Amino acid sequence: MTAATAATAVSPLLTRLAAERATGALLRDRGTLFLEDGRVVHAESPSTPGLDVLLTTGGGLAPERWTEAVNEAGARRQVGRFLVDNGRLAGGELEICHLAAIFDAAFFALSPGSGPSRFRRGATHWIGSVRSVPAAAVERETCRRRELLDSVWPYPLLDICPVVPRPAAPGQTVTARQRILLEQADGVRTPADLAWVLGRPAFHTLLEVRRLAAAGLVETPHPASPAPAPPPPEPLPDWMTQAQPPDVALLRRLRDALEASL
Repeated sequence: MTAATAATAVSPLLTRLAAERATGALLRDRGTLFLEDGRVVHAESPSTPGLDVLLTTGGGLAPERWTEAVNEAGARRQVGRFLVDNGRLAGGELEICHLAAIFDAAFFALSPGSGPSRFRRGATHWIGSVRSVPAAAVERETCRRRELLDSVWPYPLLDICPVVPRPAAPGQTVTARQRILLEQADGVRTPADLAWVLGRPAFHTLLEVRRLAAAGLVETPHPASPAPAPPPPEPLPDWMTQAQPPDVALLRRLRDALEASL
């Protein structure tokens, strides 16, 4: 897919802001992208675990160290730099988690049906400068991920329904990551819930759930069948629907009776 095609399919406004080298926040119903000189420097979405969860639950950063960084450097918008400068994280680890958070949140923020786009010029994020990504790369990756999900198992209801495990077939094996996910799938948690519990990117959790469903290890929900149409009404008898010729003699007698009474 070319960059021009991706831009048309994902977000024309993001493409225009990138061309203008704009700085600010692109807000949509399912997430926000932060731009600096037209490049994406951060993204967040309520549908995905944030960088804090990826680093603390899914990574090796102690939660109190994250809180310390936000308290000490959040107002200066230098949380990322504080973590690295104070030896809380290696620079490479921060960059990897930060890129994962950008592409993960952008996938949901730029999804179809995410509502109208608004741009808040000049807005910045308190995480500060970590790594920037070309807007075209974000759009291409968003399109690639959509296609990947459907190529694995084209049942999007899996993404929003509780994950219900099924027994493995004799001799069927699962990976270590899949086993951990299945252990947390209690028939109530959705893929998004599991991503938060496990501290994993939400998209990768969606992808793993679809792979499990394709292997028959997770129930695949299907749309509810439409209610049956009500039976047609009983036809009316012919004598009620067919026009009858007028009784001329009766009409004349009625006329004569009325004239006689006047």
